Amino acid sequence: MKVARTIDEARAWLADERGGKTVGLVPTMGALHAGHRSLLDAARRECDVVVASLFVNPAQFGPGDDLAAYPRDEAADLRALEDARVDLAFVPAAEEMYPPGFQTWVDVEDVSRGLEGDARPGHFRGVATVVLKLFLVVGPDRAYFGRKDAQQAEVVAALVRDLALPVELRVLRTVRDADGVALSSRNAYLSADEREAARALPRALAAGADAWRSGGDAAAAARAVLAAEPGVEPDYVEVARWNGHAVLAAAVRIGSTRLIDNAVLGEPE
Repeated sequence: MKVARTIDEARAWLADERGGKTVGLVPTMGALHAGHRSLLDAARRECDVVVASLFVNPAQFGPGDDLAAYPRDEAADLRALEDARVDLAFVPAAEEMYPPGFQTWVDVEDVSRGLEGDARPGHFRGVATVVLKLFLVVGPDRAYFGRKDAQQAEVVAALVRDLALPVELRVLRTVRDADGVALSSRNAYLSADEREAARALPRALAAGADAWRSGGDAAAAARAVLAAEPGVEPDYVEVARWNGHAVLAAAVRIGSTRLIDNAVLGEPE
């Protein structure tokens, strides 16, 4: 596996390797888990060349976010990428992606409003900008994202559509632990008691999806489940409608940890 730390190095390696091959990109912020592995495995099955980025993007963290505390273990992440048979790991420093004088940002307007967009102002500007830059560096034929970050996936889909980017998006289902909790790098912050409380989030979403199927209020049903768990403080529980489909999305705080999850309404999770 080649490790490239600069844009020029990544582009030079890809220029030699591409040769008409299909290139897949899996953007990550490291702290890799089985959810990332599902994206890497899909890319490996579907593409000739697999590129994964390891970049904790400072532009998508706000003043109250956990940039400094975000889990980082580059050596373990590189081992995981090699085990997944990744061909190129792109591991830039912040100064490589945002050099002195950087001033160009990408705003995806409507989809970025509400939910995470309201809770974390500027977050999706940082996401859209870094994703576009990764697309320009790598030039992938396909790019792989997880459904757990549903609004993010919609922001990227709008970015690709509006700018006519020649990238096929693959958004894969959420990977969950046996207790139903969606895999997330932030789960590592949870104590044993907090992890137990976190199980209320997937239960709430399942209750909301059941209510939706029977003609009820999905958000109200989900809120009722969360209200019964004293260790969980909801940020939002709402039904969002994007691109013709409905999603029950929620963000909760458990201790000092903030978790997000969602259920696509009308489809089995």
